[in-house]
Order: sequence, then structure tokens, then C-alpha cells
Amino acid sequence: MFPLVYEINTRIWLKKLSIEHNRSVTLGNIPDEEFAFFSTCNFDMVWLMGVWKPSKYSKAIATAHNGLRASFLQHIPTVTPEDIASSPYSIPSYTVNEALGGETELLTFREKLNACGIKLMLDFVPNHLALDNAFLPEHPEYFIPICSEEQCQDPKPGYEYMKETYLAYGKDPYFDPWTDTLQLNYARKETHKMMTENLFKISSLCDAVRCDVAMLVLKSVFNTTWSGLGGIMEEEFWEKAIAAVKLRYPGFIFLAEAYWNKEWELQQQGFDFTYDKPFYDYLGNGAVNVEKLTGHLLGNWEYQQHLCRFLENHDEPRAAEKIGLNNKAAALVMLTSPGMHLIHQDQIYGFSKKIPVQLLRQASEASDDKLAKFYQKLFLLQEREVFQEGRIEWLNLNLPNNSHCLGFHRFTKKESAYVLANFSGTGIALEFSHPSLEYSSMKKLTVLSTQNKNKTSIHYAEKVMKITLSPHEAIVITCLTSEAAHQKE
Repeated sequence: MFPLVYEINTRIWLKKLSIEHNRSVTLGNIPDEEFAFFSTCNFDMVWLMGVWKPSKYSKAIATAHNGLRASFLQHIPTVTPEDIASSPYSIPSYTVNEALGGETELLTFREKLNACGIKLMLDFVPNHLALDNAFLPEHPEYFIPICSEEQCQDPKPGYEYMKETYLAYGKDPYFDPWTDTLQLNYARKETHKMMTENLFKISSLCDAVRCDVAMLVLKSVFNTTWSGLGGIMEEEFWEKAIAAVKLRYPGFIFLAEAYWNKEWELQQQGFDFTYDKPFYDYLGNGAVNVEKLTGHLLGNWEYQQHLCRFLENHDEPRAAEKIGLNNKAAALVMLTSPGMHLIHQDQIYGFSKKIPVQLLRQASEASDDKLAKFYQKLFLLQEREVFQEGRIEWLNLNLPNNSHCLGFHRFTKKESAYVLANFSGTGIALEFSHPSLEYSSMKKLTVLSTQNKNKTSIHYAEKVMKITLSPHEAIVITCLTSEAAHQKE
């Protein structure tokens, strides 16, 4: 019900594998141990980020961009032109990069994944295309025009496609434009058709798609941003496009990168899952905001079960660096919460250096083997029915609001799980009571702690559970509930 997804930076991954195995590794000859790793971790889906044909313009811009170069040098001490590639989100066409093995090898990789019971996810970028995209020469009307007067007023947002003919760069309205892309014009029905055709092509190659900045092509957002230049967008794109793809491929899964509280709106238009940025912010920004995190986790169930939770991805800082001492506790809370769960490449090893998406070379880092073993335990735990189907409710820990402790209960008719986390730098003794404790079989009780040791400071008596948590410790207690209990209820 709640997929576990593994995001891979495909270009970095294949380069690392080629060095490790002293041969050219492409999508068609991935070593068997990689598939064994996916299976051992119980991943339901592998997201190959960055498989599409690279943009020559984007690579040139990335190579000459001072700001990007600073980020490259922050990651690795020296950078050569061979280390730099185009942005994987500046796409000329939805053609598989031949340097990675092309379409034939991608399909081979998908077949091997599917044989392991794992789905393949690829990227779709609905908001923009590369400057050197395959559609522009014959169809400039697919893109947002900028009149010469507007361009003279502000030269930043426009690209001079032909002499005195300007097109808008792709952008998020709250940030500077992406100058290696062109903004698509969804006021034109032809654009809807062209991008739906691209979705058809992508969906023939994989089992799921992650839709970049999906909220930017909502009608309300597009019209606020672009109607003065491109015209009025009259129909929503997602509702029809998703329905059309699912008519061809009924089991196909759509994941939306979503911000600005647009998650519910995107879910209503057909997305199976949407990014849960509020969860990430409440859990990862400085002191954990337990009050807001709790309120968020107790939201409408229809909303909750379609969220995608994460601690990091290619856009965000590494969790080990950003979350720091609460990293393990945050991982436990994330993976025991309902919804899709996204794990970023090398996250389980505690890597701390964020990789700019235009880099082809990764800084070497030491692996945190203890963290990796802990993640493996969490992945196994997540397979249990209570975490795949169980509802969620708040636990009253009888603590002051400023205690920085979180507690919730996941439950089905047959099983209960109690998740407790202490995000503070001091230990704390807490207790809670719950009706399910009366019927729980303590012989079947299991405990997983972030401390990597047997938890002995748990006491159960008179329908009350008492627990002492160390600083930055989180635990999950699971136990079976007898059928007799539900007959009494």
C-alpha cells in the first residue's frame, strides 16, 4: 500500500560502478549485486533520476555559471569540464541518453527490476523544456512569448530565440528563472496534447513517473504567473493527462513534486502520491516542531495515505548534515509514518555532502555502517501490516508542550505499534496509557531503538507503559492484539 522508493542519480551511479568494476557499466549490464541490494532493502520502486538525453546548451551554461561552479567546488576540490553535465531537468526530448545505454538497455534494466518485484520510476518535467529542445524549431507556439517592449523593460526572463523574438525562460515565480530552459505555454491546447504524448512515451518505458514541480502547471498557478504573456489556461492539464495514461496502463503510478500546500489539489486531480514538504520542514529545520508535526500527522486519512515522506532528495541538503543528532530518530519517525517513503542514494550510509545535479563526479565519503544496519531494520519493519495499512492516532505522553517528544500509535485489528521520539539533548522519562494496552500480548512485544541496543527501561503495569528515552532517541514498540480484544470492543 505504501511504496518504499529509492532515488538514484543515474549518471553518478553508473560512473561509480564503472570505476568499481573496472569496466563500462551501463543500464543493460548492471551488476547482479545491485539488484540484490534493492531486494534486500525491500525497495518497491527504483527512481532513476536523469536518464533523458542531455542538453548541449544546458551543459555550456552550467560550465560557465559562477554560482554553479561555486557549488561544484564546495563538493569536490577541483572541477574539469568532463565533470560537468547538463541539468537532468533541462530536457531536449524524452529520449534515453545513449551514454547510459539508450532505450533498449533501459528496458533491460526495467525487466530485471520487475523480475525482482520492483517497479521503475522516471522523471517527467511538465513546466519547461531545454533551450535546444526538439519541438521549438517547428512549434515556437508551445512556449511563452515575450514582446520586445517587455524584454527591454526586464531582460532577465527572456531568451532571444531568433532576432528580436523572445521566449520566456522556465521558472518558479518565487525564484530566478532557469536560464537553460523555456517555459511551456499551457494556455495552448496544442501544448497539452504535446506533453500528454510525452507522458505516453515515458509510461511505455517505466511503471511510475515523478513529476517535477507539478504545481506549476495547475491552472490557478499558471494563470497567475503567465496569463499576461501567454493567455488564459482554460483547462487543467493533470486531470486529463493522468486519466489518459492510466487508461493505457491501469497500474501506473504518479508522484508529484509539490509545494505551497498544493498537495491535496494535486491528489484530487489524480496523483497517487505528492511530496510532503511540511513533514520535511517540521522534522528537519532546526529544533523539531513537534506540535506542528503532530497536527500534520493527524490530518485527514485520505490526504495522509497519498503523501510521500522524505528526509532528503537531490534538491535538499543531506539528512546527516541538516538533521544531525536527530537523524536516526527522524528516520524512524519517517519510516513508521503512513504514506510513500523516499530514500535518497547513499542516505542510509550517512553521506553528508549534497551533489549538484550537474556534476558527474561524487566526493568520496566514509560509510556509516551502523546507520546502514539500522536502516535495514527499519526497512524490514516497514513490511509489517501495521505500517502498510494501519491508521494513526496521537499518544498523550503527559509531558509539557516544550518537551520535544513525539508519540503516535499505528494500528490494525491484529497489531499495534507505538512510536516515541525524543528530539532533545536531555533524557526524559515518559508514560502513556491506551485502551489497546489492556489486550496486547506482551510476549509478542518487540522494540527497535535508535540506540542500537536492547531497550530495558520499558515497564508495563496497570494499562500504563513507562519508558525512559535517551537524548535524541526514538523507539518503535510493536505487539499483537488478540482477537478477543476486538470482540470485547
